[in-house]
Amino acid sequence: MSESSSSESWQTHNDAYLSAALTWLRLRLRQLAPAGSAPVTGGRLFERLFGQESPTPTGHVSDADVERAAQALAAAEKVDPPPAALILSRRLGLSRFEREVLLLCAAMDLDTRIAGLCARAQDDPSRPYPTFALALALSTEPAWDALSPERPLRYWRLLEINQPGALPLTASPLRADERIVNYLKGLNYLDDRLAPLLAPLEIGAETVAPPPSQQALVAAIGRVLQQTEETGRPPVVQLVGPDSLSKQLVARQVAADFGLQLLRLPAGLLPPQAAELETLARLWERESLLLPLALYLDAHGNGDATTEGAAPPLEHFLARCAGLVFLDTREARAGWGREGLTIDVDKPTPAEQRVAWETMLGPAANTSPALLAGQFNLNLPTIHQLARTALAGSPTDGAALEARLWEACLTRTRPRLDQLAQRLEPQATWDDIVLPAETVALLHQIAAQVRQRSRVYDEWGFRARMNRGLGISALFGGESGTGKTMAAEVIANELHLNLYRIDLSAVVSKYIGETEKNLRRLFDAAEDGGAILFFDEADAIFGKRSEVKDSHDRYANIEINYLLQRMEAYRGLAILATNMKSLLDVAFMRRLRFIVNFPFPGVAERRAIWQKVFPPETPRGDLDYDRLARLNLSGGNIHAIAVNAAFLAAQRDQPVTMALILEAARTEFRKLERPVNEAEFR
Repeated sequence: MSESSSSESWQTHNDAYLSAALTWLRLRLRQLAPAGSAPVTGGRLFERLFGQESPTPTGHVSDADVERAAQALAAAEKVDPPPAALILSRRLGLSRFEREVLLLCAAMDLDTRIAGLCARAQDDPSRPYPTFALALALSTEPAWDALSPERPLRYWRLLEINQPGALPLTASPLRADERIVNYLKGLNYLDDRLAPLLAPLEIGAETVAPPPSQQALVAAIGRVLQQTEETGRPPVVQLVGPDSLSKQLVARQVAADFGLQLLRLPAGLLPPQAAELETLARLWERESLLLPLALYLDAHGNGDATTEGAAPPLEHFLARCAGLVFLDTREARAGWGREGLTIDVDKPTPAEQRVAWETMLGPAANTSPALLAGQFNLNLPTIHQLARTALAGSPTDGAALEARLWEACLTRTRPRLDQLAQRLEPQATWDDIVLPAETVALLHQIAAQVRQRSRVYDEWGFRARMNRGLGISALFGGESGTGKTMAAEVIANELHLNLYRIDLSAVVSKYIGETEKNLRRLFDAAEDGGAILFFDEADAIFGKRSEVKDSHDRYANIEINYLLQRMEAYRGLAILATNMKSLLDVAFMRRLRFIVNFPFPGVAERRAIWQKVFPPETPRGDLDYDRLARLNLSGGNIHAIAVNAAFLAAQRDQPVTMALILEAARTEFRKLERPVNEAEFR
C-alpha cells in the first residue's frame, strides 16, 4: 500500500472514531438532560466533517442505547494505527476519564449541537459550554485528580479554563486548545505559537553525511540516548566547538537516526519572564511528543550561553524541558538544571577534507584537493557548496578550475576576519624587496613550509606524532622601515593568501579576560582560511612576563600564557614584527619556528632600493644612485622620499630629478630630527 493510500485509510478510520465518539457523547448528554427540555437541532458541521448524515435521536435515551454507542466506540478504537485521540492519550499520559473530558471540550468545535446539549444537561440555558462538573457527571469513571495542575489536561495546556471572579473551578467554562482539536481531527502541525520561534535546521547541504570522525560522535551520542530511553528523560547534548555547521551536521544525523525532526531555536529568542518561559517549555515538550521533534538550541552566538544576562533563561528552559535538546555552545559549561552530555565537535580532519574535495570534484580533481585541504580548514557543507558552485561555472581547464576554487575559498573565509583585523592587499613581489641573501633564503623557506605542510603533516605522518606546534610562526625583527611589512606582503603574494594586520587597539582590553576572548575570536576566524596574521609592534602584546605584584600583573601574565599556547596551536602562518626584539618574552622566543633579522641596509642595499623605488612609468632624469646610496636611510624612508619627490615633479610638470629628490630628502631628514648637512643636499 502506498504512503498516500495508507494515510487516507488512517484518516477514514480516525473520522469513524470521532463520529462514534460524538454519537456516544450526544446520547450521554441527552440522558443527563431533565425530562421535557427542548430538543437540540443542527448538525450540518458534523456532516461536513465526517461525510455522513448526522443521526438525530429523538425521544428517551435508554441505557441500552448508550451501551450500543459505547460498543461502537470501542470497536472504532481497535484499528492499527490507532485514532489520534488514543495516540495523544498514550504520548501524554491521559486516563480514560481525561480523554472523555478532552473529547467533550473538542466536540464544541466538531458538532454545533453540543453547546445546546451542554446547556440542557446542566439545566441552565446560560451555560452552553463544558465544565469539569459536567464531565464528572457524564463519565462512568470520574476522577477528581484530573483537575490537578500536575495532571496532563492542565500540565500540557490541553484545555483553556476561563475562571472569572469567584466562580468555582468545577463550574468554569472549558475549551479545548486549538492545536489539540486539530490533532484529534488528524491535522498534525507545529503549534502556531511556536512557529515564529522555531525553524527547520538549514545546513545548506541536505544530503551530506558526517565524515568518519564525526560519525563516531554520532554513534557515541546514540548509545547514551538509547541507554536513557528506558530510564528517563534524555540528557542535554551539549555540542562544543567553534564550528556550528559541523555541530549541526552531527545533531541532524542523531535526530534522523531516532526518527526525529530537528528544529532550531536561537537562545536569544527565549523570553526573560519566568511565566512565558514556562509556557514555552511546556508547549515545546508537548510538540516534541506529538510530532515528534528534537530541538537544536543555538547559543553559539549568544555570549557562549555564559553571560549573566543569557544563562538564567537557558537554565530555566532546559530544567523544565524534558525532550531531546542539542545545545550549541562555544565552550562547555555545567549546571543546566538537568543531566548533560558534553561532546567536542571539530571540523573534519585534513584527510577527510581532502576526500570530500576529491569526491565532489571527481575527474576534475588534479592537485587541488591536497592544496585546498592543506590550506583551508572547512566543514563538509561548505566544501560541497564551494565545489558545486565552481563546477557549475563555464567549462575550463584544470588550472582555471583550481584558480576559481582557490578564490572561492579565500572569499568564503574572509568575512569573519574582516571584522577583527585590517586586510592588506599584497603588492610586493620577490623582485621588489632588497635584503641580504641569508634573509631572503629564510623568507623562501617560510613560504615553502606553508605550501608543503599538508604533505609533511598528513602524508608523511608528522601530525600523528605532534600534539602542538603545527602552526608556523616567525618573528621579523629590525628597525622601522627595514622591510618587515613588505616581506609579509611578498610571502602572502607568493602563497596567494589573505594578509591581515592585527590592530592591537582592538585586541588588548583593560577588562580582565577580554583580551583572551578577542584573540580567541581572531585565531578561530583565521583558522578557516589559513590567513597570514601580521602582528605589527608585537612587543606591545607579546612582551616579557612581569613579576606578580598585584592582580593586574597576574592577569597580564595569564594573557601572555594564553597567547603562547594559542600561537602554537594556530595552523596558519603568524608573523610578528617588532622594532625591539629584546623586549619579547624569552619563553615565547623559544617557541617561534623562524626568527628573521632585518638589518639596516648598507650602501649596496640602499643603491638597489633606489634603483627599484620608482615605478617604470615615472618620468626620471639622470639620477646619481651612488650619491643617493650614501644617504643613511632605511628602505621605508627611501620610499617616502621617492613619493614626495614624485609629487614635487608632478606639481612642477617636470621629470623626477636629483634636485627634487634631494629636496625631498632634506624634508625627510628634518622629519626624523636628524642633522642636515646642506653640502650633502646641493
